[in-house]
Amino acid sequence: MGFVTTRDGTEIFYKDWGSGRPVVFSHGWPLSSDDWDPQMMFFLNHGFRVVAHDRRGHGRSAQVADGHDMDHYADDLAAVVEHLDLHDAIHVGHSTGGGEVVHYLARHGQNRAAKAAIISAVPPLMVQTDANPGGLPKSVFDDLQVQTATRRTSFYRDLPAGPFYGFNRDSVQPDEAVIQNWWRQGMTGGAKAHYDGIVAFSQTDFTEDLKKITIPVLVMHGDDDQIVPYADSGPLSAELLPNGTLKTYAGFPHGMITTQADVINADLLAFIQS
Repeated sequence: MGFVTTRDGTEIFYKDWGSGRPVVFSHGWPLSSDDWDPQMMFFLNHGFRVVAHDRRGHGRSAQVADGHDMDHYADDLAAVVEHLDLHDAIHVGHSTGGGEVVHYLARHGQNRAAKAAIISAVPPLMVQTDANPGGLPKSVFDDLQVQTATRRTSFYRDLPAGPFYGFNRDSVQPDEAVIQNWWRQGMTGGAKAHYDGIVAFSQTDFTEDLKKITIPVLVMHGDDDQIVPYADSGPLSAELLPNGTLKTYAGFPHGMITTQADVINADLLAFIQS
């Protein structure tokens, strides 16, 4: 574990475990690299080098006031990749991290990357616009900002206890430890970064980025995702990617990397080895 200092002087925390081919993980909002524990341990035990960082303002990275946008997120990821001199890497992003991976590959090129997977990811565009009528109204994200700014402690309890993991479904038994771990990760980060990050993940249009990526990309999405609705995300991203493959998970929630980690890990491994 260590830190890399970006061009604008921001300290980014990262984990770097093992040896072999690198798998690089980008986490979702408002969490940290700890959210990837089930994947990092799985791939470490399968002989891979695993790398994950805390996004600026999240987790153990510096709680800077500015730079909470996709350009900086992509540049910070590039700083980690270049600092560790990673090549032939597989990039895996969840939710906002999926957007980060897509923007990184389009903005910084694919010469250090071999494959990518985006899971429950925000591309192509979350917010509703004239060109994206199936998106969510901007008022939804405005409310998320209000909740983050005024009652973050309670809001970060409500979200994982409800729609994030599908614990609000009658057939699903809530896992208290998972809920508390989500809350812990969220509260470790900074309110300003999380507030600004809502605009970054909801209003960034990744359409042109997706078209630029030529390496194989696996798009993994649950059709019961209550955070990033399936119909306006996974299938559209797969269509825009020149070498994209869509894998749909019936009934899986947004946080399926945690609640269905065994299935997701096995499918990621098969994709990497294919």
